Amino acid sequence: MDFGLWTLLPIIVVIVLALLTKRTLEPLIVGTVVAYIIICGWNFPTGWMEAFFKVATDRDHEWVFMVCALFGSLIALLGASHGTLGFSKWLGRLCRGPKSTLLVTWIMGILIFVDDYLNIMTLSTCMKKLTDTHKVPRETLSYVIDSTGAPVCALLPFSTWAIFFSGLFFAENGVAELGYGNAIETFYHVIPYTFYAIAAVVIVPLFCFGFLPKLGRMKKAYDRVKTTGKVYSLESRELNLEEEDEDARAVEVKGNIIDFILPVGVLIVLAIWSGELFLAVAAAILTCLALYVPRKKLTLTRFCDLAMHGFCNMIPTIAIIYFAFVMQEAMSDIGIAGYIINAVRPFVNAAVFPMITFLLVAILNFSTGSVWGIPAIVTPIILPLAFSIGANPLLTMGAIVSGAVLGSHACFYSDATVLTSSCCKMQNMDHALSQMPYALLAAAVSAAGYLIGGVVM
Repeated sequence: MDFGLWTLLPIIVVIVLALLTKRTLEPLIVGTVVAYIIICGWNFPTGWMEAFFKVATDRDHEWVFMVCALFGSLIALLGASHGTLGFSKWLGRLCRGPKSTLLVTWIMGILIFVDDYLNIMTLSTCMKKLTDTHKVPRETLSYVIDSTGAPVCALLPFSTWAIFFSGLFFAENGVAELGYGNAIETFYHVIPYTFYAIAAVVIVPLFCFGFLPKLGRMKKAYDRVKTTGKVYSLESRELNLEEEDEDARAVEVKGNIIDFILPVGVLIVLAIWSGELFLAVAAAILTCLALYVPRKKLTLTRFCDLAMHGFCNMIPTIAIIYFAFVMQEAMSDIGIAGYIINAVRPFVNAAVFPMITFLLVAILNFSTGSVWGIPAIVTPIILPLAFSIGANPLLTMGAIVSGAVLGSHACFYSDATVLTSSCCKMQNMDHALSQMPYALLAAAVSAAGYLIGGVVM
């Protein structure tokens, strides 16, 4: 069923409420209700609950919830063992000031390229204390982490993003006939055309070294640090009370770097070797058990209590991600992808097609928070259309990946954005709005690149 302009109402409601309330969860709940009122009319409670159950019983969604929760356990254990403190003190030799600290964060974000979840959670755990020490706003830390999550994963052929998109593209008729080899070899040729990911990664050091000005909420964050010394906003203070108490008690504590390096090393190596992040996190937690309890860093009871406490600390994050998935389901049911594609179809030709593809995928990703879901839906439509009108297929595939990266990076209820703000212990909208000018700058550069590429290639 075609709902016309009503198709756009739920996402408009979510964005307006989020901007007005500076909240994320409640606008998502309202947006899903509005969507199912449009779809089902007076029978909307039934449609709403069906979406609930569908999200709750989807194995991919369950995987995300459990990985997030187990990461919460791991972070709590690393902190209680003072392993994070030991690693921060060691890394502090390289981090002599705000600029060098941010540069180290950026470099580590590039090195931890296997998965954006792994990137976000590991970096935030490693670098939060260091950036706080050098009075770097949490908004800046979260921006750097988010900009080296999905963008870096999209640029390297050994990541979960490369595996997903290479398989998605290679399944389409005509891609294998391009003659670039198998799926992953074809993706190698797409990487240079992933303009948004490249721009997002390059802009970070330009920002860190002052070549780009502090804009909008980011400027306010630096002004706050300068006048009050607080690295996070008043709204985020409640999220940091427990950590402040722990820091006060740990002034004289000497952390051991091995208590951080060994569990995180197991996590990274096993994630690379097995390709399964859930098992890697579970193995890292078991490594903590074997490392801390026999050495009496933690008692077995304290270990179990901390693991459960960290698990429960991720519930607010999981709630936002859960309703983001419900929002994805709602926007799929209301037919937003077909509506927007049909709206732009009359305006496409080979020259502008890559740019329109980038903007289209980005808008749909931002509207739904469905980072991989939208590309899976629109690729079977976009690539055949690209071949039929003579648009450059590599440029078009790069535009699809770029649109997905922009959605992951900029959408305030995408899983990457929510996880970044949660792990950096700050309100989600503080992070989302402070990084928005830089995401839009990268988007503008990318759109120009796709337009120029479409004309000359």
